[in-house]
Amino acid sequence: MAGPIPLAKKAIVKKRTKKFARHQADLFKRVKPSWRKPKGIDGRVRRRFKGALPMPSVGYGSNKETRNIHPHGFKTVVVHNVADLEMLMMHNRTYAATVGKNVSSRVRREIVERAEQLAIRVSNAAAKLRAEDDA
Repeated sequence: MAGPIPLAKKAIVKKRTKKFARHQADLFKRVKPSWRKPKGIDGRVRRRFKGALPMPSVGYGSNKETRNIHPHGFKTVVVHNVADLEMLMMHNRTYAATVGKNVSSRVRREIVERAEQLAIRVSNAAAKLRAEDDA
């Protein structure tokens, strides 16, 4: 079975794909590039001077309709057991299941089998599943 096709797949447009770099992260090795809001009284980044680094703001947000949608067209829900999968039954064209990281291979196999019956896409269906050697 090929799996469900997502509902109206609208083009996902990101206003900014580059990460916001922390001020002076390029000058000092001790200053990591992960964003921190500048708090200084004279900071040019905080005061939004021309030519200074851009600061994250609400205007960079994504379109509400395409927010949290993966390139395959589904939103994802982390699933830890077969019962969690049942809640996606009526929403299989909007949500895809992602099997949790700490789920055993036995339960993982049950989840993938049940998802196939319910026509729910599992984004990491092949993870931690090996072909068994009965020899």
